[in-house]
Amino acid sequence: MSESNQRDFRLPKPTPGTMFVIGIMIPITLFLIVQLFNNPSTFFRTFVQSMALGSVYALIALGFVLIFKASQVVNFSQGALAMCGALFLSFLVADGHIPFTTIRNPLMDLPGPEWLGWFLSLFVALFFAALLGLVIERITIRPMVGEPIFAVAVITLGLEIVLRTFATDAVKIQFRSLEIPWGNQTFSLFGATLNWSYIAMMITAGIAFVAVYLFYKTRTGISMRAVAHDQEAAMAQGINVGRVFAIAWGAGAVLATLGGIFSTQPPVKQIGAVEPDTALVAFRALPAVILGGLDSVQGALVGGLLIGAAEIYAGQYLAGETAWLGAGYPVIIPYFVMIIGLIVRPYGLFGTPEVRRV
Repeated sequence: MSESNQRDFRLPKPTPGTMFVIGIMIPITLFLIVQLFNNPSTFFRTFVQSMALGSVYALIALGFVLIFKASQVVNFSQGALAMCGALFLSFLVADGHIPFTTIRNPLMDLPGPEWLGWFLSLFVALFFAALLGLVIERITIRPMVGEPIFAVAVITLGLEIVLRTFATDAVKIQFRSLEIPWGNQTFSLFGATLNWSYIAMMITAGIAFVAVYLFYKTRTGISMRAVAHDQEAAMAQGINVGRVFAIAWGAGAVLATLGGIFSTQPPVKQIGAVEPDTALVAFRALPAVILGGLDSVQGALVGGLLIGAAEIYAGQYLAGETAWLGAGYPVIIPYFVMIIGLIVRPYGLFGTPEVRRV
């Protein structure tokens, strides 16, 4: 074999960051294998919990990604959109009124099981959330096309403060119930007690990612991918960039709403009602967005599941170490994982590398 061919077959030299990650993952993997054999039911319950929490993070991360792919802006108002969307559902099912009106919600009076009216009301709440996303995009984002990205990001931060303040005023005295049909009900599987909310979270995330995958196969989806690749070239080809922006913001608001609703359920919360902290779920999901890659749909899924697993497994198996870790250590675990991931791949696990010439 020639010397040039030998050079082609040489393995890349591992970086210090890669070696650091390998050094951390080996003992963690061995520890989890031991726990699996020691108590399989606890390990299984922890696994399902982690996938459920990861599904919530993945839903919210997907909303971040869709908006970023369309406009190259990190939407800091995603948490406020999650809270507002959950409030729309509360208005429909708890108050029994169409949001912003005194009109009775007719879906709650339909014959048949109560859960039917709830699910139909959920779709109405998602419609109002999408409408809110469209209004925000048209009034505050569309006029900023071509302006510095930093300015647009600051606008989304301002929107977060404004929307969250209005939403908090509705729940700061009394939390608003979402009347979720399955509530905190549980079932047993393989000796583990699980919540039905875990199943709902995983199914919803699966449907959302399949829907986005199929959407990208459509004409509009291809246009969105073209805008994400090169906005100016897409405009030159006759693609309506404003329409792409509107679709991305509407879809992002819907995904945020689903994340906001599930953030009131186990394993995130137990109350089943909108509260001031509901808006913070987006910031809890932010490490998943960064770890997976801001412009990657598959990165949103993988990042969400990884961050959810890290948070839940650490909460389960390090609970006896709070004396030196501190009671709030599960909250910082996602950010610790994010930092490690960025050391190895600064643009995220599935993000597009950016090459800058200087």
